[in-house]
Amino acid sequence: MNEDTSVGLVEPFIESFDEPLHLHNGKTIDSYQLLVETYGTLNAERSNAVLICHALSGNHHAAGWHSSSDRKPGWWDRLIGPGKAIDTRRFYVVSLNNLGGCDGSTGPGSINPATGERWGSAFPSVQVIDWVNSQHRLMERLGISQWAAVIGGSLGGMQALQWAVSYPDCLRHCAVLAAAPNLTAQNIAFNEIARHAILTDPDWHNGRYADHQVIPSRGLALARMVGHLTYMSADGMADKFGRDLREGSLQNADETEVVFQVESYLRYQGSQFSTRFDANTYVLMTRALDWFDITDGFNGDLTAAMASTRARFLVLSFSSDWRFSPARSRELVNALLNAGRPVSYANIETDGGHDGFLLGDPMYTALFAAWMEQVVP
Repeated sequence: MNEDTSVGLVEPFIESFDEPLHLHNGKTIDSYQLLVETYGTLNAERSNAVLICHALSGNHHAAGWHSSSDRKPGWWDRLIGPGKAIDTRRFYVVSLNNLGGCDGSTGPGSINPATGERWGSAFPSVQVIDWVNSQHRLMERLGISQWAAVIGGSLGGMQALQWAVSYPDCLRHCAVLAAAPNLTAQNIAFNEIARHAILTDPDWHNGRYADHQVIPSRGLALARMVGHLTYMSADGMADKFGRDLREGSLQNADETEVVFQVESYLRYQGSQFSTRFDANTYVLMTRALDWFDITDGFNGDLTAAMASTRARFLVLSFSSDWRFSPARSRELVNALLNAGRPVSYANIETDGGHDGFLLGDPMYTALFAAWMEQVVP
């Protein structure tokens, strides 16, 4: 741990909400908890707060360490900390585990107070707008009236975009990284394949697997393998793995063996993911992705949706990201320009694929840091 550039040891905390949250689908969650981390110090004017919205498999732990024995820091530690792009000497950074998550906030693994049993697959289907509404309540709980910036990548970028439309006066800046106004049919199809792997696992038990003391690990691992594959680029995979063998040779290998390095890598990713992430949450999160469309309420008109915003925007795409292609980011940028809204845009040249927004590309980091410099606390 580098104490000069790290937020250091951090301790998450729970915020409980007893007021019912009315969801977009007409259902209600009577009470819920959100697990939160903060970094930096809120200034006297309460004007320097930045909200970090996480992607599908992310959580509240965006930066720092929970203990000195941690193997890894938070998932966006590259960009959050003293002197980093999101500089905690200037900003008070708020990061939370979304409602429906599996890392401490109320979700499918929580107890349903009406039944005394785990929610499981009966947990209400939350959408991006529901997350933003719950985050707005958290904002009020923390005594913040306006975010200096709301920032997110992928599904987190969709939340940032929803913030700008739903609460235009509650944020001054909005950073949308590797995201899109809605999903393409191809993206929805990939999500359905991943869900199908989970739903057809013999250990799924209609989402009540915890009652049977099992997890649908095979389906969840396969879902992660499919998802992770789509987050990488062909060039990035070629550079990292090529056709390298894990061990032995093609001539001597049994047909059922793991032969190529890329096979071993994907199986490892799937196996690790299946032990730390909840299958019901994965299903919930991917459906929220599918349902998101920022033009809802605007008759499908993206320019009209962007005309309702007040924030200054940063939109970043990544050249090798074919899951959320640069064309989708340019679609958003063009709508912002047509609506007369201020926006900065760049397409980062990288072979990091969709995961580019999580990586430490020097151009990306420098550009993002420069944009954050003009965010006045």
